[in-house]
Amino acid sequence: MNPKKEQKDIVSNQIIRFLLIIAGTICLGLGLIGIFLPILPTTPFLLLAAACYARSSKRFYHWLINNKWFGSYIKNYHEGKGIPLKVKIMAISLLWIAILFSAFFFIEMFLIKALLIVIAVLVTIHLIRIKTIKENK
Repeated sequence: MNPKKEQKDIVSNQIIRFLLIIAGTICLGLGLIGIFLPILPTTPFLLLAAACYARSSKRFYHWLINNKWFGSYIKNYHEGKGIPLKVKIMAISLLWIAILFSAFFFIEMFLIKALLIVIAVLVTIHLIRIKTIKENK
């Protein structure tokens, strides 16, 4: 990224910068939860966090995109690389475990159970359609 352009993209209003940092941190937290909770999407929240940090703090933005846990989500998305097969399998497996567990043990209404299954099918289709990264060993 061009340093002059990067500096120009930072919001000058201190209150807006503070609010963007807060929003970015909340999105980062939701993205972190999404890594472990398959119903909550990880990448969109991390992308929102990156966008908030890019407009408010070069230091937070660079930390996020170079972070060993979160950076790869953002970089792979921006570069159109996709997701590793292992991550796809884990995400789809955890998604179905969580949906089926919720549907059979916590939800009594058939309509809600059916809606959960439809959501799981659509998310599974979406994950399968994302390009798969070949992992180097």
